[in-house]
Amino acid sequence: MSNTANPRRVVNTVRGRPTSDGAGVKLTRVIGQPSLDMLDPFLMLDEFRSDSGSDYIAGFPSHPHRGFETVTYMLAGNMRHGDNQGNTGYLKAGSVQWMTAGRGIVHSEMPEQDDGLMWGFQLWVNLPAKDKMTAPRYQDIAPEAIPVVRPADGVAVRVLVGEVDGTRGPVDGVATEPVYLDVALEPGARWTANLPERHNAFAYVFDGTATVGGREIARGELAVLSHGDHVELAANAAGATRLILVAGRPLNEPVAKYGPFVMNTQAQIVQAVRDFQEGRF
Repeated sequence: MSNTANPRRVVNTVRGRPTSDGAGVKLTRVIGQPSLDMLDPFLMLDEFRSDSGSDYIAGFPSHPHRGFETVTYMLAGNMRHGDNQGNTGYLKAGSVQWMTAGRGIVHSEMPEQDDGLMWGFQLWVNLPAKDKMTAPRYQDIAPEAIPVVRPADGVAVRVLVGEVDGTRGPVDGVATEPVYLDVALEPGARWTANLPERHNAFAYVFDGTATVGGREIARGELAVLSHGDHVELAANAAGATRLILVAGRPLNEPVAKYGPFVMNTQAQIVQAVRDFQEGRF
């Protein structure tokens, strides 16, 4: 793939808004707020980051999902996952969980620590209409199972999903053919990241300041990217930077949302609420 053909540029920048979710967990909502309601197929992106247990200790007690996927990526801290089917999982620093809620699951995510840094992301990814009622599935990936690629001097890329220089991430079988990379650049380092040309994509800087598609993006800013086959990433000479680079195939389908349910029509939302209330999840 040529790196001169069709570069991606930044078409919009968004800064997250403080909010709370679950039983009062403090977080920053970046996608799924008035400035960026969604970026098909991505419905929501939250960053949670606090070293005060009071901000997160109440966690996310049992709650339902239907019709989409939740992706939890931990940078620091420990969480315990459980659901009404008896599945359990342990999320620690560097791990990722890709949960396909499909036709319905009731689960909880609770801290396994009383204090200290809890930091990570939760991304919601829509499912196509044909897959919304599929059986729930979990991909729990331990940190050591996520490959690290060093495609250029001073660049380290953790490949959660997708492919970099022939190395594939461990998450597979996802309908939207996503890319999810954790990119660390040392001061002055540069890297050209190839992406599927028609995927919608964003970069979210969570440490330092990065240059994305020729534009400076500060910590806590999300850059929405134009279509194209690659994007240029760089750290300035004064400091290192770290960001997530995420892309997915847009579904171009109607979206009906109601809390933890994401379907295509309002009638399907009404049915989802009824099924949950009647214990059919």
